[in-house]
This record gives sequence, C-alpha cells and structure tokens, in this order.
Amino acid sequence: SSKPPKIDKSRVPEVKEEDIEEKFIRGWGPGGQSINKTSSAVYLRHIPTGITVKCQKHRAQHQNRKEARLLLQVKWDEVLNGEDSVVAQQKRLLEAKSVKRMSKAKKRRQLQAEWKQSLRND
Repeated sequence: SSKPPKIDKSRVPEVKEEDIEEKFIRGWGPGGQSINKTSSAVYLRHIPTGITVKCQKHRAQHQNRKEARLLLQVKWDEVLNGEDSVVAQQKRLLEAKSVKRMSKAKKRRQLQAEWKQSLRND
C-alpha cells in the first residue's frame, strides 16, 4: 500500500493578534441562566479581511477564544486559498477514500455472486 498524500499546510495564513478585534458577548440558545448571564461567548473580527467568527462551544471563555482563533484561521484559509485550503484538501482525500471503499465493496459483492453461481453450477 502506498503512503496517503500529505496535506499542504504551507499556505495557511498566520493570524496576527494586532489584526483581530475581539469582543466577549453573552451566550445565546438553550442553557438557561448559566449561559445567558456570563459573557463566555467570543466574537472575533479580522480587520484586514472583515471575516467574523462567533464561538460559544465551551463554557469557559479561554476555550472559546482558542476555538474562535482556529475558526478564523480556517475561514481565512478558505477565502485566501480556495481549492488549495486545508479543508478542501481534507475533503478531497475523504472523497477519494470513499470512492476506493465503494469500489472494493462492489468488487467483493461481484466475487460473492460469482462464487454462489459456481456453487449452483456444480
């Protein structure tokens, strides 16, 4: 078996702290008082591109800050690199794996059918 193709991360842009506008906002959605009273949700805006990200995945503000920065970097990578972005590369690899798996399954079914047919003929 050959090695899987590597994902090229060399073009991923680096987000500089001075290019980010950060706000802490109150959470939204289900969760009652605990989510509505604390400002653990994070809003980031990348000033040069205008890309915005909101994150309230975790209860802790510091975790949401980390997550929001990752989301911002992924979004910026998609805008900047399009088909060569890390997410697009991962998607292509998954599709190729899926196609390979489907063709293996099809071949296996065909061999089983041929084997059953040969048993009937004997």
